[in-house]
Amino acid sequence: MTARVLVVDDSVVARRVLTSILVEAGFDVVGTAATGGIALAKIPRLQPDIVTLDLDMPEMDGLEALSEIRARFPSVRVVMVSSHTERGASATVEALFRGASDYVTKAARAATPEAARREVADQLVPKLQSLLAAPRKVAAPRPAPAEPREARPVTAVGVAASTGGPKALAELLRELPADLRVPVLVVQHMPENFTAYLAERLDGQCAAAVAEASDGVRPAPGGVWIAPGNRHLEVRRSEDGPRLAVTTEPPVNSCRPSADVLFRAMASCWGGGVLAVVLTGMGQDGLRGSEAIREAGGRVLAQDRASSVVWGMPGQVVGAGLSELVAPPADLGREIVRRVRETRS
Repeated sequence: MTARVLVVDDSVVARRVLTSILVEAGFDVVGTAATGGIALAKIPRLQPDIVTLDLDMPEMDGLEALSEIRARFPSVRVVMVSSHTERGASATVEALFRGASDYVTKAARAATPEAARREVADQLVPKLQSLLAAPRKVAAPRPAPAEPREARPVTAVGVAASTGGPKALAELLRELPADLRVPVLVVQHMPENFTAYLAERLDGQCAAAVAEASDGVRPAPGGVWIAPGNRHLEVRRSEDGPRLAVTTEPPVNSCRPSADVLFRAMASCWGGGVLAVVLTGMGQDGLRGSEAIREAGGRVLAQDRASSVVWGMPGQVVGAGLSELVAPPADLGREIVRRVRETRS
């Protein structure tokens, strides 16, 4: 059955562009709305599977409309349409914490209208297809976990996340104490500007200190560092211990930051002391890095299908037999704490 989409944007031009992109990709655009209030009135009649929701609208902005949709129509998936501005980045991060499934950014720097259209289409279509392929929170049998190995002292934790990641990260990181005794390095697929707001938002919710990573910083125990948008995060040995490295090397798996880049660097630096966690997200970023961690003697955990917005990244890791535990984010957070304390007592 063709997926049904409701397009919500106060701009007539934006509604036309989004509608044409979706129709060309095979989606059924069942309606459009110029305000959040109109959208809320149309949803019961049109029964959309997905709503694309502009953040900046009069009367009821995207955040207010999102909160109402989540409260009144919880099965409807919502994809935010955001700008690259500071306000757009901050509002998008807030929307993801309020339950938006994903987001796309408007092409502010495109040379022509057609280039801008292609840039939005290249983001929007795969994300909607991925969301529609995901089960709607239906529990599934857990695949057999990887064979547990002898517990080595955990010296560092790496976390990978993409679609649905901000909310999953919050659930996981809230379980970590401020005195965890090992550093936590995180890759969340996001553009520039967005990750600074994500780090700030997480820092306000968690006991551990959360910050956007900077080049040359020493990853001290108890701290959490988020890879900057459009930059890879690595860790490298130095005379006085490991140091973070933020680089502009080419994308890996079409991602920058890439979880594979981070995990491989962590395996090289800390070897069997690495504990990796792969959370919700589309694609397979983190799979090869998880292989490197396992080969170095480290261990890997993954988010379960039922709690994932998209079971792509964790599903790939589980399917490859790399994960020792498959569980929701909060359980994974508690497992991190248990393993760190157990192996470093």
